[in-house]
Amino acid sequence: MGQPLSLTIDMAKYVMRQKLRGRKRYPMVLMLEPTELCNLTCTGCGKIRQSEEILKMRLTAQDCFDAIDECGAPGVSIAGGEPLVHPEIVDIVKGMLARGKLTMLCTNGILLHRILDKIEPHPRFTFVFHLDGPREHHDRMVERKGVFDIVMKGIEESKRRGFRVTTNTTLYKGVNPQEIATLLQQLTEMGVDNCLLSPAFTYEEVNGANSEIFLHRREVIAMVSEIVRLAGPKVRYYNTPMFLDFLQGKRDLRCTPWSMPNRNPKGWKGPCYLLTDGHYDTFEELMQKTNWDDYGYGKNPRCASCMMHSGYEASAVEKMSPVDMWRMMRWMFAS
Repeated sequence: MGQPLSLTIDMAKYVMRQKLRGRKRYPMVLMLEPTELCNLTCTGCGKIRQSEEILKMRLTAQDCFDAIDECGAPGVSIAGGEPLVHPEIVDIVKGMLARGKLTMLCTNGILLHRILDKIEPHPRFTFVFHLDGPREHHDRMVERKGVFDIVMKGIEESKRRGFRVTTNTTLYKGVNPQEIATLLQQLTEMGVDNCLLSPAFTYEEVNGANSEIFLHRREVIAMVSEIVRLAGPKVRYYNTPMFLDFLQGKRDLRCTPWSMPNRNPKGWKGPCYLLTDGHYDTFEELMQKTNWDDYGYGKNPRCASCMMHSGYEASAVEKMSPVDMWRMMRWMFAS
């Protein structure tokens, strides 16, 4: 299942309250970046290609708490950069859980030892391990040998201690669908709670020869369709059934970038987690000053190939039909 039933019910109640209040745009998950500094230089990442001055900046734990309180989202994804390089990361995680938030900590796994003995398993907490593919492919994409083995050991230890674990596999051009499918099967057999498939975003900062690694929309559809077919029905996806439909070209969705707003050391990033057209001092400014109609597939050339969950997952949930609701129930209770 994507997440515990109680959390899914909490999310459903939150969405219903927003609709009853007549709100057309509201956040679902805060994409929080306490730091954009990282201990890897992944080939497809635009975050680590920023200026040294930006990479040195970081949010305090209190800044993070203020951000989640300000926007009111029921969930928070703590990303970066690599959040485990942040000196207050344990306090940040505990503070989010104390606020009752669905809390996801994204990590490349290298510094997992810094946190494992300092936090306890919690039904609202999930480790999200970055894992782009089998050993050779993953190590090539993160530009360091041995990282795949570190991640796998981290997954095993986290599960042994009772933590919820999700993996996030970013898809790039040239990857072998069979290898990805086999990896998803292996992770499921290891007891990983969910696997997330995420087409890579075409970062403007990743230029030159590396810009050829990104998939176009039709290529995403073909690749995800093949991976899902080859992986079979036993793989547990974090992607909702409706979003998986979207990734396979079975339904159309419009981007809702406000559903997963980004707060980083420079401020509230607009318009979304992936594009940077400005930073705002407050969440309200982000919502009011961003011309949302200027973004999305067919509206902005930078959005042409984007099929990221940060823009479309909430869209899939918001547009559920009665049949979709039944599929969601099956997804939630899947073993």
